[in-house]
Amino acid sequence: MRIRATMVQRAEAYLAARRKLGFQLRIEGGEILRFARYADGSGHRGPITTEIALRWAQSAEKATPLYRARRLEVVRCFAKHQASIEPDTEIPPARLLGPAHRRTQPHIYSEEQIRELLRLAGALPSPQGLRARTYVSLIGLLTAAGLRISEALRLRREDADLDAGVLTIRETKFHKSRLVPLHPSATEALRTYVVARARVLPRLDGTAFFVSEAGRALAYSTVRIVFRHLVDQVVRDRPPGARRPRLHDLRHSFACRCLLRWLRDDVDVHARIAALSTYLGHAKVSDTYWYLTGVPELMAITAARFERFASERRHR
Repeated sequence: MRIRATMVQRAEAYLAARRKLGFQLRIEGGEILRFARYADGSGHRGPITTEIALRWAQSAEKATPLYRARRLEVVRCFAKHQASIEPDTEIPPARLLGPAHRRTQPHIYSEEQIRELLRLAGALPSPQGLRARTYVSLIGLLTAAGLRISEALRLRREDADLDAGVLTIRETKFHKSRLVPLHPSATEALRTYVVARARVLPRLDGTAFFVSEAGRALAYSTVRIVFRHLVDQVVRDRPPGARRPRLHDLRHSFACRCLLRWLRDDVDVHARIAALSTYLGHAKVSDTYWYLTGVPELMAITAARFERFASERRHR
């Protein structure tokens, strides 16, 4: 096999091969290309070495230790692939800069906070009335169905079968598609939005389900700014330096509410968790457990169950 002369050429070939296998590599791909440009720009020639990978990972100014470790981990994956092509490739040792992954503590929204978010979204400045309805419907759907924000923004009008109460979510992570049944209340809310959208935009171009008052698909950057404005009014008691609650935390909150409801209803959680994993579009059940957080309500039920279990054992 011909060895490519530059690191950028090596990186582009690696990314093309991985993407053919279904990996999107949006963030990782950008990092690998940045590493490759750095290596070529520094005069490095030949295969990957631990020294050039480590130098690039630590070159990010004002970066956290976790981010530097993550950069090195990305190059390490690239190097493991290249080692099968170029035996002289050096694979940086695992955890050379410490752990590359850490679970960010999500914010689990209370029902009161969700209601306030929806109220504030409904009061957004909206010349024709559609902007406010769009954000109420979007936040409501994220809350009720646990979708990723990217899935909601890519939702097409033909993907929402509101007669059957089912959404078709297409080509998400790992090119997976799935059907998402909706609660009747969510279906009715989306029907109301469709009527309002048709009244304001009777000749709507494009395919997007959620649109601006100009009829264009919503941009994630715009939605994020609007949501930050709303959440700053709702979650005011954050500790100093604490991270602002995210849109993605609505998905975490959905998973926790499901678990809490099952525990209250005394159903078999182990049997239901696989169904929740499929509903959320996860590749494996362990990804779903990542979304579960020990909120006070869950811990109270767990403590009561353990106390009952311990009491039964004492009386045997």
